[in-house]
This record gives sequence, C-alpha cells and structure tokens, in this order.
Amino acid sequence: MKKEITKKEINNLKFDELENEITHLGYEKYRSKQIFEFIHKQKVDTFEAMNNIPKDIKEQLNIYFTFNTIKIYDAYKSKKDGTVKFLFQLDDKNIIESVVMKYKYGYTQCISTQVGCKMGCKFCASTKDGFIRNLSAAEMLEQVYRAENYLNMKVKNIVLMGSGEPLDNYENVINFLHLINDQRGHNTSLRNITLSTCGIVEKINELADENLPVTLSLSLHSPFDSRRQLIMPISKKYKLDDIIDSIRRYYFKTKRRVTFEYTLIKGFNDRIEDVEMLKEYTKGIDVHINIIPINPIKEYKTNIPSNEDVINFSKMLKNKGIKSTIRREMGSDISASCGQLKRSIALNK
Repeated sequence: MKKEITKKEINNLKFDELENEITHLGYEKYRSKQIFEFIHKQKVDTFEAMNNIPKDIKEQLNIYFTFNTIKIYDAYKSKKDGTVKFLFQLDDKNIIESVVMKYKYGYTQCISTQVGCKMGCKFCASTKDGFIRNLSAAEMLEQVYRAENYLNMKVKNIVLMGSGEPLDNYENVINFLHLINDQRGHNTSLRNITLSTCGIVEKINELADENLPVTLSLSLHSPFDSRRQLIMPISKKYKLDDIIDSIRRYYFKTKRRVTFEYTLIKGFNDRIEDVEMLKEYTKGIDVHINIIPINPIKEYKTNIPSNEDVINFSKMLKNKGIKSTIRREMGSDISASCGQLKRSIALNK
C-alpha cells in the first residue's frame, strides 16, 4: 500500500525552513525566495497563482504542501470613523475577529491569536464562550493579508490584542513575529508590533530572552491583587509583584517602553490609592498607561465612568508624573471591541 504523504502548511514555514524543503526536493535555492515572496509579499494562497514558477515545480508543491488559509466571513465598516471589523472563517469553520483602524500615521490592525480565550476576564466578550484552540502563525498572517487585499492597503502597525492570550500560544506567536518581520516578505518592523498579555510570568521572561523589540502591553486593570482577582481569574495564579518583576526584566532587556492597559471601572480602580500604587509600579521604568473607559457587554454593564471621570483619572496620573493617554473609542457602531461582534452574531443565529 502506498504511504500517504502528510502535507506541510507552506505558509507556516519560516524562510530557512522553506529553503530546506525546496532544496530537499532537488530545486535551486532561488526558487525558495520566489515562493516565499509570492506567499508573503504578493499574498497568494494557491500554487497556481505563482505565475513564474514552472509547472513541474507547482505539481510537486501541490503534492507535498498545502496552504493554511482563512476567508472573510463578513466585514463591517463603521460609519463614524471608517474602522473595519472582519469576521474570518478558518478551515475548520471556527470564526475569529480582527479590526483595522485608520489613523493619520497609517493603518493599525488588531489580530486574534486564539479561537476563544482561557483567561476569563469579566469585562471581555471574547472569553465568554471559552477556549477552543490556538491559531497557527499562518492563520495570524492570513488575517493581515486578507484584510490588506480587501481594503487595498498595507498595515503599518499590528496589535496582538484580539481574541486570545498571545503568550498562551507562545511558539506560534513567535513564529508569526519572525514571518511578518522577514524582509523577503511583509517586512513589518517588530517595533511596530504590540503584544498584549494578562501577565504569564514565565512567558514574559522567555519573551525577554528572545530579545525581539516588540512593545509589551500588560492588561493590568488594577494595581491590587485582591481587586484584580475579582475581574481577572489569572491573578489567582500570578501575583502582581511577580508580574511587575518580569515586566521590569523585559524593559531592561529590550529597552522598549511598556504599556499598561487600564480598563477604567468607576469606583473600582479609579481611586487615589490606585494611582499611588501605579506610581510605585512604574518607578524606574518607562511605562505608558492606556486608559480604556470600560466598554459594556451583556454580562458586565456596571460602573461605567463618565467622560469627566476618565479625564479626572488621567489628571490624577499626570499629577503623579505618570504618562497616560485615553483610548479613543473606535468602531462603536460595529461592535469593534474584542469578541462582541462574533458573540452577537452567534447569539442571533
């Protein structure tokens, strides 16, 4: 009986891995660069579309490789600010989300790293249906490539802050970073990539050792363990002192400014004692606090701060010498926040 060939996902392969595969098949090294550029520059997802690759090579590629592709399930454009929210369908029919925002300095895309999420944050819609699986590096790349083709533009900044905890999918995320950064492909600067985490200490330390100059963003939301545990179950495993130690290590290793994501909840984390503790946690390192007025979801609609509350909190931080910005709400008319659109569609089916 003829042994069935297990096909490798060609758009998951870093350049050196692809080169090894192509030369192993007996072809010249320059073919690897051609194929890699077709996938990651021209963003094709079939071998047939590689128009200067000989027919016999395409036939061999079809035998030994496949593409891990996604398709646009639907796209919604905000009438307020032009933000575009994508629902992408994976090969296994799971749905993920991604958002493209246009700023003066170019396009920023927020991508997902998992289908669902294990973290269980009370105010986040993407965790409400639980965790299903990790995304491959190719599925992360495909979110960028499909959005770019659809909107006829190039993404400048990428934020790993959609559904999922990136450091819970560590190997695939690192592979994605190497692929999106490759000069023979998309050539996105790692300095234009932000990785958000709830605070998985050992993985933050591991990321620091990678010495990749990505911006690390900690989903903090409270500077006190007792309060953070009420809204972020992961806080029961990782204490803030340990998380901040790993953040400091990352900062001194990479020399990259760190961001603290801070969802503002009225009467919960906007007190003077919160500001005092934030001052302690930011001592000696370059930290920028991103204030996010809580975006209500069906399961969490309480303690919504007013615009005045948000501004007052920002002033309190400034008076303590802490740098901060208030995140501008974008795509509110298309449920652009993480997990909201996917859940609304699933619940209305």
